[in-house]
Amino acid sequence: MASTLPAEDQPRTRRSRFVMGGNMMGGGGGDMGTLQALLSELSGLKKPRGFVNRYVRRLLGMRPKPPPKYRILVVMASNLPEALDEALLRPGRIDRIYKVGYPSKAGRVRTYQGYLDKVRHELTDDEIEKLAVITPYATGATIKDLVNEALITAIRDDREVIEWRDVMDAKRLKQLGPPEDVEYIERERHAVAVHEACHAVAAYRTRHHMEIDVATIEKGAEYLGMVASIKPEDQFTRWRTEYESDIYVSLASLAGEKMFFEGDSSSGVSGDLESATAVATQMEGFWGMGSTVSSYSLSVQIGIGTPGGRGQGQRENPEDTARRALADRIEDNLATLLEQTAALLKENRREVLTLAHALEIHKTLNGEDVAAILERRPGPLVDGSIYESDELVREIEAYHRAAVAAHHGHAKISLALPATPELAATPDAAWRAPVDGPAS
Repeated sequence: MASTLPAEDQPRTRRSRFVMGGNMMGGGGGDMGTLQALLSELSGLKKPRGFVNRYVRRLLGMRPKPPPKYRILVVMASNLPEALDEALLRPGRIDRIYKVGYPSKAGRVRTYQGYLDKVRHELTDDEIEKLAVITPYATGATIKDLVNEALITAIRDDREVIEWRDVMDAKRLKQLGPPEDVEYIERERHAVAVHEACHAVAAYRTRHHMEIDVATIEKGAEYLGMVASIKPEDQFTRWRTEYESDIYVSLASLAGEKMFFEGDSSSGVSGDLESATAVATQMEGFWGMGSTVSSYSLSVQIGIGTPGGRGQGQRENPEDTARRALADRIEDNLATLLEQTAALLKENRREVLTLAHALEIHKTLNGEDVAAILERRPGPLVDGSIYESDELVREIEAYHRAAVAAHHGHAKISLALPATPELAATPDAAWRAPVDGPAS
């Protein structure tokens, strides 16, 4: 039950490996024979070619004919450039090295358009652009796979035309994998929904540099629920206020569980606390975003004692003193941010409970539908305008109180989940802005 960190804060553990040559040894390199053959071929482009030209003409006292003066451009590609021999990289052989990263947003838009043009679909240009935004690290292969999966989803629904909901279903399947075939008991389902709703509300209210991508309470292999966010645009720097908003989102689970379950909290907040502590540690000790300016790592390295201190700890190990002082500042910062997060959730109690209700009904919501529910307006797949009804909100509050009582008594919830027949998938065109027709 954890909110995911931004993409740039996540470790990259998957690397593609490409081995070049026919007789390569282990480890990503090749034997010397393969390397020498390649170097000889590169150098031989400027030497006389052919047996008759090089030997027979020499026996007859004739100079070999020089090779044709072609302009030859040698292009190589590798997924493992760090394994290439230095002899291959010296000037005159490989003069320039270009790194090919993930496609830009414009490149993803064109790739989506290319693959979608090969199938029947009803996606608008705005939806295709939105799809490119919410898949920031998609490559040509993953885009093709996503379109194919969307087509399979439509065919399973006895349709031949891809709609926006098919694309969203395919994206969730590729991103989260198939959910585990388990069912929560009612009181645990409600607790997970409230937990994730707190994450989502905190993200929507404070994390303005990112957009909610998906919120789910379907159990996966390593989580009970998830709220994932993505960057709406390419950004290469991060600011203190952005990191603080990340901490708000992480601490929302602990603050929310204590608030909505009368001081109780679950072990599901452990991953969130790790994320919040990791960001707070970097802010306080390394990035100059805390109460001190000096770097903790350098202070410990050269043994000058506590960063920001005033001669304290002279009788103690400077590293122990610095570590303890840093931990105290991190704890103080997190405690302050936890109070602010609790105040934020208290102001948005209605939004938390209504979003939790929608999660219990639909289990998984995309970012557009989360925003629609919080703003009480129609969304792409879910009509959030029904939460304008005060009567429905009172029923949701009553259900929550019954769920809290069942939680403390380890019993079944005495009330049924409020029924909302209107809360169903809406046609894709229902939420789009109207297009003005031609003037008469």
